[in-house]
Parts: sequence; structure tokens; C-alpha cells
Amino acid sequence: MVDQTEFRQLEAAETTVPRSAYVHIPFCRRRCYYCDFPIAVLGDRATNGRSSIMEGYIEQLCREIEATPAWGHPLETVSFGGGTPSLLPVPQLERILNTLDRHFGIAAGAEISMEVDPDTFSAAQLLGYKHAGVNRVSLGAQAFQDELLKVCGRSHSSDDIFAAVELIRQVGIPNFSLDLISGLPHQTLNQWQASLETAVKIAPAHLSCYDLMIEPVTAFGRQYQPGENPLPTDETTTQMYKLAGQIIARAGYEHYEICNYAQPGYQSRHNRIYWENRPYYGFGMGAASYVQRQRFTRPRTRKDYYAWVQQFQEAGGAIDCSEISATEVLLETLMLGLRLADGISLSWIRQQFGEATLKRIWTCLQTYYQQGWVELMGVDEKRVESLPAEGRLRLSDPEGFLFSNVVLAALFSQFEED
Repeated sequence: MVDQTEFRQLEAAETTVPRSAYVHIPFCRRRCYYCDFPIAVLGDRATNGRSSIMEGYIEQLCREIEATPAWGHPLETVSFGGGTPSLLPVPQLERILNTLDRHFGIAAGAEISMEVDPDTFSAAQLLGYKHAGVNRVSLGAQAFQDELLKVCGRSHSSDDIFAAVELIRQVGIPNFSLDLISGLPHQTLNQWQASLETAVKIAPAHLSCYDLMIEPVTAFGRQYQPGENPLPTDETTTQMYKLAGQIIARAGYEHYEICNYAQPGYQSRHNRIYWENRPYYGFGMGAASYVQRQRFTRPRTRKDYYAWVQQFQEAGGAIDCSEISATEVLLETLMLGLRLADGISLSWIRQQFGEATLKRIWTCLQTYYQQGWVELMGVDEKRVESLPAEGRLRLSDPEGFLFSNVVLAALFSQFEED
């Protein structure tokens, strides 16, 4: 068991103050068939109706930001996710950023990132976002085959993807990411290879390649069973994962996280906050936050979120939830940190959680180390007979990443009774 008192004392030496904020913009034209995110579908509402809904939401969002205790450090990253943030009018984005800056401060050189979808923004709109402070965009392409985009319920075509890339270049935002999804219904290995090759020809600064997850509450969840036709087999999705690594690496990208690749200097600073298990603010409908060792997720509907904001203000910005335990911090750190190619520092684990905990981790991972799924960085592995004092623990690429759930399940089982 991880000693709670010892952990608190050690943790006090580390920064626990959030320097990042996630802002949820829930609006979408329609719900994609794989999506289980908290969104508000605008559909065919008239412009005035859409504007009124958005303005009402931004009002509540800014009220939440202003009621949140500020801990005295400016934000170093801000990420707008959704939903489809690129449906947001520029003045409303400016209002959110101005509210964040007044209340917390936004550091010079902060990464301000925004998810955008093809065919949802103009050059003038994107330029407005840039002038407001956005310096990184993440373009949701998902596939370059129109038939697959239709299968997914996407509201854009492949031509719209190329047009969106051109607008991003025209406006001058070099730090842009492209998202792709593998394992889609009816998707073949050849189609996936074509999408990868098209993506590296576009040459974004960053690429994210996610494997489709079938969530029960989605349209896909009602239509398909994992592992059954028309979904690709596990063997095919494994080939897709390995193919992505090969094609993207040949194009000069670094595979720095299980699903993410970056050109030198373009890793996602905001997402590394999550993977390094550092604290962050969350704002908006369904947004999660991690502040003062409290994890909290806001209500997923606008009605319930608006009611919660009212209660949050009346409570003076206090959130009624328990601190997570030292063991939970340990398991979250392992689960998130082992997603990174850098892995986790052995000396940091020892310092934070103690020698006994580190030995338990190492004992649990011996089988996977022998299989080649777990590696030690910064040490001579040929001479490893006992646990080294320094170095980093990581999963191998690609086998360790592919079997990460197996490794993590073993670690969780090791500590589940603590």
C-alpha cells in the first residue's frame, strides 16, 4: 500500500497548481456515429436561434471561469475542444480568452489550441481566431475516402479536408495537427495506407491516429459488435497500427505517444499535461478537471450544466468531491505516463511513492520485460540484474504499445486492494 502521509509530504514539494485549461465547446452540426462526447446538436436551426444558444452557453461558461479559484500562476496552455469549436463566432472566442486572461492570466508564448472541422470555417474566421490568440489548430479529417466519411456520419467530404488545409496555410498557422481514425466499418488496409500516405504528403506539424472505440451509447454501438463484420478484425487493426508507425516515421515524425506523432518541436504541450498527470482546469459542459488532487466532471447536458454553474457560484467556487488517494495517483500516473515514448522516471516513482512501491511495480512487470513489451531507458539492459537506481520505464514500440492494456491490467491488479 502507498503510504498516504509520506505521499502528501513528498507531493508538497511538487507543484500542484494548474497551468493549463481545457474549454469545452459542445456545438455540432450533427452527431458523428462514433461520438459519445457531451455535445449540443444545432442541426438546421436558423442563424438567430443558433446565435442565441451559443451566447447563452458562453455566458454560463464565463460565469464558471470567473467563479473558479485562481492559484496565482498564468496559463501556459489553453485547449478548445468539443464538439466543433470552429462553429464558434470569433467575438465569442475572444470573450472566453479575455475572461481567462483577466481571471488567471495567459502566459506569453502560451499554446492556445483549437479543434476545427473541415467546412466549418472561412479564412476570415480562422484569421480572427489567430488574432484572438489561437496558435495551434487540430483538424478532424478522420479519413480521405468519401465513402468512409459517410459511414462515420461526418458532415464533410475529402475535398473539404484539402480546402481546410489550404485555408490554414493561407492564414499562416504552421502548428497544425491532423486527426485520422483506423478500424472504421468497411475500412480496408489499403484505404488506411492511402489515408496515411495522403496525410504525410500534406505534412502537418502533428498527426494523431486513433483506433475506433465502439461506445454502447453511440450509433455505431447500436449497429456493431467489436470484432465482427463490417469492422476490421483485430489482426487487421494491429497491422493498421504498425503501418501507421512505419509510414509516419519514414516521413520524419517522432512517435512520442501511443496515438500521436510530431515533427521536431511540435508535440502537443497541452496533451502532455494529461499524460504527465499534472493538474489542469476544465470548463464547460461535461469538462473534466484535476485540481488540488480532486478529479471532477461537470454535467453533460446544457440544462444540468447551467444549474450546476449557479450552484458553483453560490458555493464560492467550491467543488464537493473527495481527494483521490495516493494509490489512485500512482495508478493514474502509470496508466497515463506509459502512453508516452519517454515513459516514467524510476527515480521520480521512488521519490514520490517509495522504494517498496517501485519494487512491487518491477516485480509485476518482469514477465513483460522478458517478453520485450517493457523497456528500461538510460541503463545498460544487458547488465540489469536488479532494479536500477536511475533511468526510465517505458513500453516498447510497437509491441508494448499494442499490449498496453494487458500490462496496465496487471499493474492495477497488483494494487487494487490498496
